[in-house]
Amino acid sequence: MELALYHPEVGYYATTRPRIGRDRSADFYTATSLGSVFGELVAAAAVELIKPATPGQFIFVEVGAERMGTGAEQSARGILDEVAHPFHAVRKIALGESLQTGFVADGPAIVFSNELFDAQPCHRLVWRAGNWREMGVALREGILVDVELPELSPPIAAIRRELPPTSVEGYRLDLPLASRTLLRQLVAAPWPGLFLAFDYGKPWESLSTETPQGTVRAYFRHQQSAAVLDRPGEQDLTCHICWDWLAADLESCGFAKPVVESQEAFFARRAAGPLAAMLTADASRLTARKQAIMQLLHPANMGHKFQVISALRK
Repeated sequence: MELALYHPEVGYYATTRPRIGRDRSADFYTATSLGSVFGELVAAAAVELIKPATPGQFIFVEVGAERMGTGAEQSARGILDEVAHPFHAVRKIALGESLQTGFVADGPAIVFSNELFDAQPCHRLVWRAGNWREMGVALREGILVDVELPELSPPIAAIRRELPPTSVEGYRLDLPLASRTLLRQLVAAPWPGLFLAFDYGKPWESLSTETPQGTVRAYFRHQQSAAVLDRPGEQDLTCHICWDWLAADLESCGFAKPVVESQEAFFARRAAGPLAAMLTADASRLTARKQAIMQLLHPANMGHKFQVISALRK
């Protein structure tokens, strides 16, 4: 999964073709595809969450920004590119860019991401004959196939006691361990401020008991598929994150108790004023901005599919 997504030459996120958008050549669309509305609401919610602090003291760091262009002309596109905001500065770290060279937070920061953690590699386990077995990938006669590994890899062996003691035969458990590694990188430096991530995930109880087919899936030309070994490097691969893990890691790094809520509830609570103003301005018309709001908030669209985790550190 790491090779398919992040290989520097042939990985999915190394290619220059458009991946995000509504046209048929893209593979999926996100909240960033809906114009400036998403950025406006995120900025308003962030200001609300850091109160009574002054927004002008904070740098807004977007991690996982989409790369645009090719070669020397390549740049990262951020959600605040076309949004008037009150922050001291904005920094963008493109998806796949090294955090060692791209991430600097030596003062108050708002560290934001959208659909970043689900784009990290994971480990797949299967319950077989009373034990958890780890799955791998093999190349046989030119075809990639799933295989059961003879023993657990070191990262899985290290958390063996945390795994469910029993399960249903054939249950697939996809463990998003790389998302935890990424989070720890982001919050390792003791910057004060707000951690804010939009993504889709589940609590540990749900992942370990309610998703028997696992959560890894592929997206190609707006079609979701379980054929995750097809088209390596040409299709997106995602895995649900574990909200309980990320919340625990944030608290262990000095953040106050994180809050996880649906995207709909988050904007309704944290950006109520700007949201009401947007809807009032377009009350008599079905504008592109109103349609964007409906996509972001309606439970049948992105409102419940995506969740938001927020946490503050002094």
